[in-house]
Amino acid sequence: MPLFNQLKEYRTRLGVNQTEMGKLAGVSRQTISLIERGDYSPSVALALKLAKICGVSVEDIFSYEEDEEDEK
Repeated sequence: MPLFNQLKEYRTRLGVNQTEMGKLAGVSRQTISLIERGDYSPSVALALKLAKICGVSVEDIFSYEEDEEDEK
């Protein structure tokens, strides 16, 4: 279940580093790094918080593409 994101792009637009974004969202720098790399899918609450910080909708940052296996 691939969840893609553009968090790094939005974070860069805000002019904040991973540590600062983590503080704004109440998570660690490592969590932000994992999300940006696609190695961690955030909770709905965290995804909403990140979107609010960036001033966009969750769908602007995160997108989901179904695998063929998911369709079975």
